[in-house]
Amino acid sequence: MQSGPDEKTALPLDLKRLDLVRVLADFDEGVIIADRKGRIVFYNRTQGKIDDLDPRAALGRKVTDIYDLNTDTSIIFRCLKTGQPIINDPLIYRTHLGKTAYTINSALPLFQGQEIVGAIGFVKDYNLLQNAFDAAAQALPPAADRFNNGTQYTFGDIVGQSPGFLRAVQIARMAAGSPSSVMLMGSTGTGKELFAQAIHNQSPRKKYPYMAINCAAIPENLLEGTLFGTARGAFTGAMDKPGLLERANGGTIFLDEVNSMPTGLQAKLLRVLQEKKVRRVGSPDETALNLKIISSVNQAPRRAIAEETLRIDLFYRLAVIYIRIPPLRERGSDIEALTCHFMALFNRTLGKRVKSAAPEVMDCFMAYDWPGNVRELQNTVEAAMNMVAGTDEAIDASHLPAYFRGQPDAIAKTRLGETRHPAAALETPASTLKAAAGTPGRSLTEAQSARETELICRALSACNGNVSRAARNLCISRQLLHYKMKKYGLDRKAFCRRQQRALD
Repeated sequence: MQSGPDEKTALPLDLKRLDLVRVLADFDEGVIIADRKGRIVFYNRTQGKIDDLDPRAALGRKVTDIYDLNTDTSIIFRCLKTGQPIINDPLIYRTHLGKTAYTINSALPLFQGQEIVGAIGFVKDYNLLQNAFDAAAQALPPAADRFNNGTQYTFGDIVGQSPGFLRAVQIARMAAGSPSSVMLMGSTGTGKELFAQAIHNQSPRKKYPYMAINCAAIPENLLEGTLFGTARGAFTGAMDKPGLLERANGGTIFLDEVNSMPTGLQAKLLRVLQEKKVRRVGSPDETALNLKIISSVNQAPRRAIAEETLRIDLFYRLAVIYIRIPPLRERGSDIEALTCHFMALFNRTLGKRVKSAAPEVMDCFMAYDWPGNVRELQNTVEAAMNMVAGTDEAIDASHLPAYFRGQPDAIAKTRLGETRHPAAALETPASTLKAAAGTPGRSLTEAQSARETELICRALSACNGNVSRAARNLCISRQLLHYKMKKYGLDRKAFCRRQQRALD
Protein backbone atom coordinates (compact mmCIF):
# COMPACT_ATOMS: atom_id res chain seq x y z
CA MET A 1 0.00 0.00 0.00
CA GLN A 2 1.47 3.30 -1.10
CA SER A 3 1.50 6.24 1.25
CA GLY A 4 0.06 9.60 0.26
CA PRO A 5 2.37 12.30 -1.07
CA ASP A 6 2.39 14.20 2.22
CA GLU A 7 2.48 11.19 4.55
CA LYS A 8 6.27 11.00 4.87
CA THR A 9 6.81 14.74 5.15
CA ALA A 10 3.83 15.59 7.37
CA LEU A 11 4.81 17.64 10.41
CA PRO A 12 3.36 16.82 13.83
CA LEU A 13 0.61 19.18 14.96
CA ASP A 14 2.20 21.68 17.33
CA LEU A 15 -0.34 24.16 18.68
CA LYS A 16 2.41 26.60 19.65
CA ARG A 17 3.48 26.89 16.01
CA LEU A 18 0.01 27.34 14.51
CA ASP A 19 -0.74 30.64 12.79
CA LEU A 20 -4.07 31.26 14.53
CA VAL A 21 -4.09 34.93 13.54
CA ARG A 22 -4.52 33.91 9.89
CA VAL A 23 -7.45 31.66 10.87
CA LEU A 24 -9.13 34.43 12.89
CA ALA A 25 -8.62 36.93 10.09
CA ASP A 26 -10.88 34.85 7.82
CA PHE A 27 -13.31 33.80 10.55
CA ASP A 28 -17.00 34.30 9.71
CA GLU A 29 -17.64 35.98 13.07
CA GLY A 30 -16.26 39.30 14.18
CA VAL A 31 -13.11 38.89 16.28
CA ILE A 32 -11.47 41.52 18.48
CA ILE A 33 -8.40 40.94 20.63
CA ALA A 34 -7.50 43.59 23.21
CA ASP A 35 -4.64 43.81 25.66
CA ARG A 36 -5.18 44.13 29.41
CA LYS A 37 -5.65 47.90 29.06
CA GLY A 38 -8.41 47.43 26.50
CA ARG A 39 -6.33 48.49 23.47
CA ILE A 40 -7.25 46.65 20.27
CA VAL A 41 -4.35 44.58 18.89
CA PHE A 42 -6.40 42.48 16.44
CA TYR A 43 -9.61 43.29 14.54
CA ASN A 44 -10.70 41.04 11.67
CA ARG A 45 -12.45 41.81 8.40
CA THR A 46 -15.83 40.41 9.50
CA GLN A 47 -15.86 42.80 12.46
CA GLY A 48 -15.11 45.61 10.04
CA LYS A 49 -18.21 44.67 8.02
CA ILE A 50 -20.38 44.56 11.15
CA ASP A 51 -19.13 47.97 12.32
CA ASP A 52 -18.78 49.46 8.82
CA LEU A 53 -15.21 50.36 9.80
CA ASP A 54 -11.76 49.91 8.24
CA PRO A 55 -9.91 47.36 10.43
CA ARG A 56 -6.71 49.42 10.25
CA ALA A 57 -8.52 52.36 11.89
CA ALA A 58 -9.32 50.25 14.95
CA LEU A 59 -5.84 48.91 15.74
CA GLY A 60 -4.08 50.56 18.68
CA ARG A 61 -7.22 52.26 19.96
CA LYS A 62 -9.16 51.43 23.11
CA VAL A 63 -12.46 49.58 22.78
CA THR A 64 -14.21 52.52 24.47
CA ASP A 65 -12.79 54.87 21.82
CA ILE A 66 -14.24 52.83 18.96
CA TYR A 67 -17.66 52.15 20.49
CA ASP A 68 -20.15 54.18 22.45
CA LEU A 69 -19.50 51.96 25.48
CA ASN A 70 -17.86 52.33 28.87
CA THR A 71 -15.90 49.90 31.03
CA ASP A 72 -19.15 48.62 32.55
CA THR A 73 -21.04 48.00 29.30
CA SER A 74 -18.15 46.68 27.16
CA ILE A 75 -17.90 42.88 27.44
CA ILE A 76 -14.15 43.08 26.71
CA PHE A 77 -13.60 45.29 29.77
CA ARG A 78 -16.01 43.21 31.88
CA CYS A 79 -14.07 40.10 30.97
CA LEU A 80 -10.75 41.81 31.80
CA LYS A 81 -12.13 42.86 35.19
CA THR A 82 -13.57 39.52 36.27
CA GLY A 83 -11.25 37.12 34.46
CA GLN A 84 -14.37 35.04 33.62
CA PRO A 85 -15.76 34.13 30.19
CA ILE A 86 -18.93 35.88 29.01
CA ILE A 87 -20.89 33.75 26.56
CA ASN A 88 -23.66 34.78 24.11
CA ASP A 89 -24.42 38.16 25.65
CA PRO A 90 -26.86 40.20 23.50
CA LEU A 91 -25.80 43.80 22.90
CA ILE A 92 -27.02 46.75 20.86
CA TYR A 93 -24.14 49.18 20.44
CA ARG A 94 -23.14 52.19 18.38
CA THR A 95 -19.74 52.94 16.90
CA HIS A 96 -18.17 56.39 17.18
CA LEU A 97 -19.17 56.92 13.51
CA GLY A 98 -22.85 56.37 14.33
CA LYS A 99 -23.35 52.82 13.01
CA THR A 100 -25.72 50.81 15.27
CA ALA A 101 -25.37 47.03 15.44
CA TYR A 102 -27.49 44.32 17.03
CA THR A 103 -25.13 41.55 18.05
CA ILE A 104 -24.55 38.49 20.22
CA ASN A 105 -21.17 38.66 21.92
CA SER A 106 -18.78 36.37 23.77
CA ALA A 107 -15.50 37.29 25.46
CA LEU A 108 -12.83 35.05 26.95
CA PRO A 109 -9.78 36.05 29.01
CA LEU A 110 -6.30 35.38 27.63
CA PHE A 111 -3.72 34.13 30.12
CA GLN A 112 0.04 34.02 30.15
CA GLY A 113 0.74 31.66 32.98
CA GLN A 114 -1.54 32.82 35.81
CA GLU A 115 -1.72 36.43 34.62
CA ILE A 116 -4.46 37.92 32.42
CA VAL A 117 -2.79 39.62 29.47
CA GLY A 118 -5.87 40.42 27.41
CA ALA A 119 -9.25 39.24 26.15
CA ILE A 120 -10.66 37.96 22.88
CA GLY A 121 -14.17 38.85 21.78
CA PHE A 122 -16.38 37.04 19.24
CA VAL A 123 -19.24 38.99 17.70
CA LYS A 124 -22.20 37.42 15.85
CA ASP A 125 -24.33 39.70 13.73
CA TYR A 126 -28.03 39.12 14.47
CA ASN A 127 -29.11 39.75 10.89
CA LEU A 128 -26.66 37.20 9.48
CA LEU A 129 -27.87 34.58 11.96
CA GLN A 130 -31.51 35.33 11.23
CA ASN A 131 -30.93 35.10 7.47
CA ALA A 132 -29.12 31.77 7.90
CA PHE A 133 -31.99 30.42 10.00
CA ASP A 134 -34.57 31.54 7.44
CA ALA A 135 -32.58 29.95 4.62
CA ALA A 136 -32.40 26.67 6.52
CA ALA A 137 -36.14 26.75 7.18
CA GLN A 138 -36.87 27.34 3.48
CA ALA A 139 -34.59 24.44 2.49
CA LEU A 140 -36.88 21.74 3.91
CA PRO A 141 -37.37 18.89 1.41
CA PRO A 142 -40.70 18.74 -0.45
CA ALA A 143 -41.56 15.45 1.34
CA ALA A 144 -41.92 17.45 4.55
CA ASP A 145 -45.13 19.02 3.14
CA ARG A 146 -47.04 15.95 2.01
CA PHE A 147 -50.44 17.54 2.72
CA ASN A 148 -49.62 21.07 1.58
CA ASN A 149 -49.95 22.36 5.14
CA GLY A 150 -46.43 21.79 6.49
CA THR A 151 -46.94 18.16 7.56
CA GLN A 152 -46.28 14.63 6.34
CA TYR A 153 -47.79 12.36 9.05
CA THR A 154 -51.26 11.20 10.09
CA PHE A 155 -52.45 8.67 12.66
CA GLY A 156 -52.17 6.06 9.90
CA ASP A 157 -48.38 6.46 10.07
CA ILE A 158 -48.24 5.62 13.79
CA VAL A 159 -47.16 2.02 14.41
CA GLY A 160 -47.74 0.26 17.73
CA GLN A 161 -50.18 -1.95 19.64
CA SER A 162 -48.78 -2.00 23.18
CA PRO A 163 -51.43 -0.94 25.75
CA GLY A 164 -49.67 2.21 27.01
CA PHE A 165 -48.96 3.38 23.47
CA LEU A 166 -52.53 2.71 22.29
CA ARG A 167 -53.78 4.76 25.23
CA ALA A 168 -51.58 7.69 24.13
CA VAL A 169 -52.91 7.41 20.56
CA GLN A 170 -56.51 7.28 21.83
CA ILE A 171 -56.06 10.48 23.86
CA ALA A 172 -54.35 12.17 20.90
CA ARG A 173 -57.26 11.31 18.59
CA MET A 174 -59.70 12.80 21.10
CA ALA A 175 -57.51 15.90 21.49
CA ALA A 176 -57.59 16.50 17.73
CA GLY A 177 -61.24 17.49 17.89
CA SER A 178 -60.75 19.88 20.81
CA PRO A 179 -59.53 23.50 20.68
CA SER A 180 -57.70 22.99 24.00
CA SER A 181 -53.91 23.03 24.16
CA VAL A 182 -52.04 19.72 24.20
CA MET A 183 -48.75 18.84 25.90
CA LEU A 184 -46.79 15.77 24.79
CA MET A 185 -44.28 14.29 27.21
CA GLY A 186 -41.67 11.88 25.89
CA SER A 187 -37.93 11.46 25.74
CA THR A 188 -36.01 12.13 22.53
CA GLY A 189 -36.97 9.83 19.69
CA THR A 190 -40.38 8.69 20.97
CA GLY A 191 -42.29 10.39 18.14
CA LYS A 192 -43.58 13.66 19.59
CA GLU A 193 -43.42 15.42 16.21
CA LEU A 194 -45.33 12.55 14.59
CA PHE A 195 -48.09 12.83 17.22
CA ALA A 196 -48.29 16.61 16.81
CA GLN A 197 -48.67 16.39 13.03
CA ALA A 198 -51.23 13.60 13.33
CA ILE A 199 -53.32 15.68 15.74
CA HIS A 200 -53.25 18.62 13.34
CA ASN A 201 -54.23 16.48 10.34
CA GLN A 202 -57.26 15.05 12.15
CA SER A 203 -58.38 18.43 13.50
CA PRO A 204 -60.75 20.96 11.89
CA ARG A 205 -57.66 23.10 11.29
CA LYS A 206 -55.99 20.64 8.89
CA LYS A 207 -56.44 22.95 5.89
CA TYR A 208 -54.53 25.69 7.70
CA PRO A 209 -50.76 25.91 8.36
CA TYR A 210 -48.85 23.72 10.79
CA MET A 211 -45.70 25.38 12.14
CA ALA A 212 -43.11 23.71 14.36
CA ILE A 213 -40.19 25.16 16.26
CA ASN A 214 -37.58 23.35 18.34
CA CYS A 215 -37.08 25.69 21.28
CA ALA A 216 -33.79 23.98 22.17
CA ALA A 217 -32.25 24.33 18.70
CA ILE A 218 -32.51 28.11 18.21
CA PRO A 219 -30.25 30.54 20.08
CA GLU A 220 -32.04 32.41 22.83
CA ASN A 221 -31.41 35.73 21.15
CA LEU A 222 -33.13 34.63 17.93
CA LEU A 223 -36.04 32.78 19.48
CA GLU A 224 -38.13 35.83 20.40
CA GLY A 225 -38.02 37.30 16.91
CA THR A 226 -38.64 33.88 15.35
CA LEU A 227 -41.75 33.32 17.46
CA PHE A 228 -43.23 36.81 17.67
CA GLY A 229 -41.82 38.47 14.53
CA THR A 230 -40.03 41.80 14.17
CA ALA A 231 -40.97 45.35 13.20
CA ARG A 232 -38.96 47.65 10.96
CA GLY A 233 -36.58 49.77 13.04
CA ALA A 234 -36.59 47.49 16.10
CA PHE A 235 -32.83 47.29 15.55
CA THR A 236 -30.43 47.98 12.71
CA GLY A 237 -31.55 46.11 9.60
CA ALA A 238 -34.76 44.81 11.18
CA MET A 239 -37.61 44.40 8.73
CA ASP A 240 -41.36 43.94 9.13
CA LYS A 241 -41.52 40.20 9.44
CA PRO A 242 -44.23 37.93 10.88
CA GLY A 243 -43.20 35.34 13.45
CA LEU A 244 -44.27 31.70 13.50
CA LEU A 245 -47.28 32.52 15.69
CA GLU A 246 -48.65 34.84 13.04
CA ARG A 247 -47.75 32.55 10.16
CA ALA A 248 -49.59 29.65 11.84
CA ASN A 249 -52.71 31.75 12.50
CA GLY A 250 -55.82 29.65 12.02
CA GLY A 251 -53.79 26.46 12.23
CA THR A 252 -51.47 24.76 14.71
CA ILE A 253 -48.10 25.64 16.22
CA PHE A 254 -45.92 22.95 17.80
CA LEU A 255 -43.51 24.19 20.48
CA ASP A 256 -41.04 21.31 20.76
CA GLU A 257 -39.08 21.04 24.04
CA VAL A 258 -40.75 24.15 25.44
CA ASN A 259 -38.92 23.56 28.72
CA SER A 260 -35.73 24.65 26.91
CA MET A 261 -37.21 28.11 26.28
CA PRO A 262 -35.75 30.85 28.55
CA THR A 263 -38.14 31.53 31.43
CA GLY A 264 -38.30 35.24 30.55
CA LEU A 265 -39.56 34.34 27.11
CA GLN A 266 -41.97 31.82 28.65
CA ALA A 267 -43.60 34.75 30.50
CA LYS A 268 -44.09 36.60 27.19
CA LEU A 269 -45.51 33.47 25.59
CA LEU A 270 -47.91 33.05 28.51
CA ARG A 271 -49.26 36.56 27.92
CA VAL A 272 -49.78 35.80 24.22
CA LEU A 273 -51.71 32.64 25.09
CA GLN A 274 -53.85 34.44 27.67
CA GLU A 275 -54.61 37.48 25.53
CA LYS A 276 -54.69 35.56 22.21
CA LYS A 277 -52.78 38.44 20.69
CA VAL A 278 -49.17 38.79 19.55
CA ARG A 279 -47.01 41.88 19.28
CA ARG A 280 -43.93 41.90 17.05
CA VAL A 281 -40.62 42.87 18.61
CA GLY A 282 -40.39 46.66 18.38
CA SER A 283 -44.02 47.21 17.38
CA PRO A 284 -46.87 48.75 19.42
CA ASP A 285 -49.52 46.96 17.34
CA GLU A 286 -51.09 43.61 18.21
CA THR A 287 -52.46 40.88 15.97
CA ALA A 288 -55.32 38.62 17.07
CA LEU A 289 -54.50 34.90 17.10
CA ASN A 290 -56.64 31.81 16.63
CA LEU A 291 -54.31 28.86 17.19
CA LYS A 292 -54.17 25.27 18.32
CA ILE A 293 -51.16 25.04 20.65
CA ILE A 294 -49.28 21.75 20.91
CA SER A 295 -46.15 21.66 23.04
CA SER A 296 -43.73 19.00 24.20
CA VAL A 297 -41.34 18.44 27.08
CA ASN A 298 -38.57 15.85 27.23
CA GLN A 299 -38.76 15.29 30.99
CA ALA A 300 -41.51 14.98 33.59
CA PRO A 301 -43.16 18.42 33.91
CA ARG A 302 -43.01 18.40 37.72
CA ARG A 303 -39.28 17.85 37.53
CA ALA A 304 -38.90 20.67 34.98
CA ILE A 305 -40.92 22.95 37.25
CA ALA A 306 -38.80 22.00 40.28
CA GLU A 307 -35.63 22.70 38.28
CA GLU A 308 -37.15 26.06 37.19
CA THR A 309 -36.86 25.30 33.48
CA LEU A 310 -40.64 25.40 33.06
CA ARG A 311 -42.94 28.01 34.57
CA ILE A 312 -45.79 26.41 36.48
CA ASP A 313 -48.36 28.91 35.15
CA LEU A 314 -47.28 28.17 31.57
CA PHE A 315 -47.51 24.43 32.29
CA TYR A 316 -51.14 24.77 33.40
CA ARG A 317 -51.90 26.79 30.28
CA LEU A 318 -50.21 24.33 27.88
CA ALA A 319 -51.12 20.99 29.50
CA VAL A 320 -54.90 21.16 29.37
CA ILE A 321 -54.66 17.79 27.60
CA TYR A 322 -51.56 15.86 28.70
CA ILE A 323 -50.26 12.87 26.74
CA ARG A 324 -47.34 10.71 27.85
CA ILE A 325 -45.70 8.85 24.96
CA PRO A 326 -44.03 5.74 26.42
CA PRO A 327 -40.38 5.05 25.60
CA LEU A 328 -39.56 2.09 23.39
CA ARG A 329 -38.25 0.06 26.34
CA GLU A 330 -41.88 -0.03 27.58
CA ARG A 331 -43.15 -1.12 24.17
CA GLY A 332 -41.46 -4.50 23.74
CA SER A 333 -44.44 -5.97 21.91
CA ASP A 334 -44.11 -3.23 19.25
CA ILE A 335 -40.46 -3.78 18.37
CA GLU A 336 -41.10 -6.53 15.82
CA ALA A 337 -43.85 -4.54 14.07
CA LEU A 338 -41.69 -1.40 14.00
CA THR A 339 -38.75 -3.38 12.60
CA CYS A 340 -40.95 -4.72 9.78
CA HIS A 341 -42.31 -1.23 9.15
CA PHE A 342 -38.83 0.24 8.79
CA MET A 343 -37.64 -2.63 6.61
CA ALA A 344 -40.53 -1.95 4.21
CA LEU A 345 -39.72 1.76 4.27
CA PHE A 346 -36.02 1.30 3.50
CA ASN A 347 -36.70 -1.37 0.89
CA ARG A 348 -38.31 1.43 -1.10
CA THR A 349 -35.74 4.13 -0.43
CA LEU A 350 -32.63 1.88 -0.69
CA GLY A 351 -33.85 -0.40 -3.46
CA LYS A 352 -33.50 -3.56 -1.30
CA ARG A 353 -35.58 -6.75 -1.02
CA VAL A 354 -35.13 -7.52 2.66
CA LYS A 355 -38.00 -9.61 4.02
CA SER A 356 -37.03 -10.40 7.59
CA ALA A 357 -34.54 -10.12 10.44
CA ALA A 358 -32.76 -13.20 11.74
CA PRO A 359 -33.91 -14.58 15.13
CA GLU A 360 -30.64 -13.55 16.82
CA VAL A 361 -31.16 -9.99 15.56
CA MET A 362 -34.70 -9.84 16.95
CA ASP A 363 -33.46 -11.35 20.23
CA CYS A 364 -30.86 -8.60 20.41
CA PHE A 365 -33.46 -5.93 19.61
CA MET A 366 -35.79 -7.25 22.30
CA ALA A 367 -33.06 -7.31 24.94
CA TYR A 368 -31.71 -3.84 24.17
CA ASP A 369 -32.84 -0.81 26.21
CA TRP A 370 -33.16 1.64 23.25
CA PRO A 371 -32.11 4.90 24.93
CA GLY A 372 -32.70 6.64 21.59
CA ASN A 373 -36.19 5.10 21.33
CA VAL A 374 -37.95 4.60 17.98
CA ARG A 375 -35.56 6.93 16.19
CA GLU A 376 -32.61 4.77 17.27
CA LEU A 377 -34.39 1.62 16.09
CA GLN A 378 -35.10 3.27 12.74
CA ASN A 379 -31.47 4.33 12.33
CA THR A 380 -30.25 0.86 13.34
CA VAL A 381 -32.48 -0.85 10.76
CA GLU A 382 -31.40 1.63 8.07
CA ALA A 383 -27.71 1.09 8.88
CA ALA A 384 -28.15 -2.71 8.80
CA MET A 385 -30.00 -2.65 5.48
CA ASN A 386 -27.22 -0.62 3.91
CA MET A 387 -24.93 -3.55 4.72
CA VAL A 388 -27.22 -6.20 3.21
CA ALA A 389 -25.98 -7.48 -0.14
CA GLY A 390 -28.32 -7.21 -3.10
CA THR A 391 -29.24 -10.90 -3.09
CA ASP A 392 -29.75 -11.27 0.66
CA GLU A 393 -33.29 -11.25 2.01
CA ALA A 394 -32.63 -11.08 5.77
CA ILE A 395 -30.75 -8.92 8.23
CA ASP A 396 -28.31 -10.95 10.32
CA ALA A 397 -26.08 -9.99 13.24
CA SER A 398 -23.14 -9.14 10.95
CA HIS A 399 -25.20 -6.38 9.33
CA LEU A 400 -25.80 -4.51 12.60
CA PRO A 401 -23.69 -1.39 13.24
CA ALA A 402 -20.45 -2.08 15.10
CA TYR A 403 -21.45 0.11 18.04
CA PHE A 404 -24.69 -1.82 18.40
CA ARG A 405 -23.03 -5.23 18.18
CA GLY A 406 -20.69 -4.01 20.91
CA GLN A 407 -23.48 -3.51 23.44
CA PRO A 408 -22.62 -6.08 26.13
CA ASP A 409 -26.03 -6.06 27.84
CA ALA A 410 -27.93 -6.57 24.62
CA ILE A 411 -25.73 -9.39 23.38
CA ALA A 412 -25.38 -11.12 26.73
CA LYS A 413 -29.12 -11.46 27.12
CA THR A 414 -29.93 -12.73 23.64
CA ARG A 415 -29.90 -16.37 24.67
CA LEU A 416 -31.40 -17.64 27.88
CA GLY A 417 -29.19 -20.70 28.02
CA GLU A 418 -25.85 -18.90 27.89
CA THR A 419 -25.76 -18.07 31.62
CA ARG A 420 -27.10 -20.41 34.24
CA HIS A 421 -29.38 -18.78 36.76
CA PRO A 422 -28.56 -19.77 40.35
CA ALA A 423 -32.19 -20.25 41.33
CA ALA A 424 -32.98 -23.91 42.00
CA ALA A 425 -36.22 -23.64 40.06
CA LEU A 426 -34.24 -23.16 36.86
CA GLU A 427 -31.83 -26.05 37.32
CA THR A 428 -32.21 -28.58 34.52
CA PRO A 429 -31.42 -32.28 35.11
CA ALA A 430 -28.47 -33.70 33.23
CA SER A 431 -30.81 -36.25 31.65
CA THR A 432 -32.81 -33.44 30.06
CA LEU A 433 -29.69 -31.81 28.64
CA LYS A 434 -28.48 -35.14 27.37
CA ALA A 435 -31.81 -35.83 25.70
CA ALA A 436 -31.93 -32.38 24.14
CA ALA A 437 -28.40 -32.61 22.82
CA GLY A 438 -28.56 -36.22 21.74
CA THR A 439 -31.77 -36.30 19.69
CA PRO A 440 -30.83 -37.64 16.25
CA GLY A 441 -31.15 -35.12 13.41
CA ARG A 442 -31.64 -32.15 15.73
CA SER A 443 -29.66 -29.03 14.76
CA LEU A 444 -27.95 -26.74 17.27
CA THR A 445 -30.63 -24.10 16.67
CA GLU A 446 -33.40 -26.57 17.35
CA ALA A 447 -31.69 -27.76 20.52
CA GLN A 448 -31.30 -24.19 21.73
CA SER A 449 -34.97 -23.47 21.00
CA ALA A 450 -36.03 -26.56 22.90
CA ARG A 451 -33.79 -25.55 25.80
CA GLU A 452 -35.26 -22.01 25.85
CA THR A 453 -38.83 -23.32 25.66
CA GLU A 454 -38.25 -25.66 28.58
CA LEU A 455 -36.67 -22.96 30.75
CA ILE A 456 -39.48 -20.52 30.01
CA CYS A 457 -42.15 -23.14 30.78
CA ARG A 458 -40.52 -24.03 34.08
CA ALA A 459 -40.16 -20.35 35.07
CA LEU A 460 -43.81 -19.59 34.22
CA SER A 461 -44.99 -22.65 36.11
CA ALA A 462 -42.95 -21.67 39.16
CA CYS A 463 -44.43 -18.15 39.04
CA ASN A 464 -48.03 -19.28 38.42
CA GLY A 465 -48.05 -17.59 35.00
CA ASN A 466 -46.77 -14.21 36.31
CA VAL A 467 -44.69 -12.94 33.38
CA SER A 468 -42.92 -10.16 35.30
CA ARG A 469 -41.71 -12.51 38.05
CA ALA A 470 -40.71 -15.15 35.52
CA ALA A 471 -38.67 -12.58 33.59
CA ARG A 472 -36.87 -11.54 36.77
CA ASN A 473 -36.06 -15.15 37.60
CA LEU A 474 -34.72 -15.69 34.09
CA CYS A 475 -32.64 -12.47 34.30
CA ILE A 476 -34.16 -11.04 31.12
CA SER A 477 -36.50 -8.15 30.40
CA ARG A 478 -40.27 -8.60 30.48
CA GLN A 479 -40.38 -7.50 26.83
CA LEU A 480 -37.92 -10.19 25.78
CA LEU A 481 -39.90 -12.87 27.62
CA HIS A 482 -43.12 -11.75 25.91
CA TYR A 483 -41.34 -11.94 22.56
CA LYS A 484 -40.07 -15.47 23.21
CA MET A 485 -43.45 -16.64 24.47
CA LYS A 486 -44.98 -15.42 21.23
CA LYS A 487 -42.14 -17.02 19.28
CA TYR A 488 -42.73 -20.43 20.86
CA GLY A 489 -46.52 -20.17 21.04
CA LEU A 490 -46.75 -20.10 24.84
CA ASP A 491 -49.77 -18.65 26.66
CA ARG A 492 -49.22 -17.56 30.24
CA LYS A 493 -52.77 -18.69 31.16
CA ALA A 494 -51.71 -22.28 30.60
CA PHE A 495 -49.34 -21.94 33.57
CA CYS A 496 -51.86 -20.54 36.06
CA ARG A 497 -52.51 -23.22 38.68
CA ARG A 498 -55.85 -21.66 39.68
CA GLN A 499 -57.11 -21.95 36.11
CA GLN A 500 -55.81 -25.49 35.82
CA ARG A 501 -57.68 -26.50 39.01
CA ALA A 502 -60.87 -24.93 37.63
CA LEU A 503 -60.52 -26.95 34.45
CA ASP A 504 -59.96 -30.12 36.46
